[in-house]
Amino acid sequence: MLSRRHLMMLPLVVGCGAGDDPEVPDESPDAAVATTPSDRPERTFSYLTLAGRLVSHLTYRGRMTVVLLAATYDGGSQVQARFVETVVRRHTPRINALMIVMEPPQNAPLAQAFADALGLSYDVALADRATIAGEGPFPGLHHVPSVVLLDRRGREVWRHLGVVEAQALDAAISDRDDRRR
Repeated sequence: MLSRRHLMMLPLVVGCGAGDDPEVPDESPDAAVATTPSDRPERTFSYLTLAGRLVSHLTYRGRMTVVLLAATYDGGSQVQARFVETVVRRHTPRINALMIVMEPPQNAPLAQAFADALGLSYDVALADRATIAGEGPFPGLHHVPSVVLLDRRGREVWRHLGVVEAQALDAAISDRDDRRR
């Protein structure tokens, strides 16, 4: 359930949606995408976290991973970061999470303040130019907030453009967790 503060921030998120193919998102609202893991390539990436640690697709291999694309100036990103924190706490140690801040390197102090203010326990990194342009490891995604779910082998199995509540993210994880079937 959204708090009153979260509900007041939701109008800040506009033009959000997702389509049938994670490679080319549709702009239809309130849609999420499920894909067949066997027909999707592994998403390969490497980012330097705000803590100075290099993380990559190999860092998270073996667990399902929630990847949040966010921006410090976006109210929806703040809400989504908190929802992801809730999900991480519910599923630890079964999942990983990474927030990629879609801003240039000079915004590192803003990204750190954003993560600190929200008390995030998961990795936070700044995006590279290709990721910001939607041409990096998550093709077509340059909207904030956006959430991508990777399976245990690092293949994209779900994505959502816009804010997705913690309960819906929990369901997406449970529905796609091959160890729970």
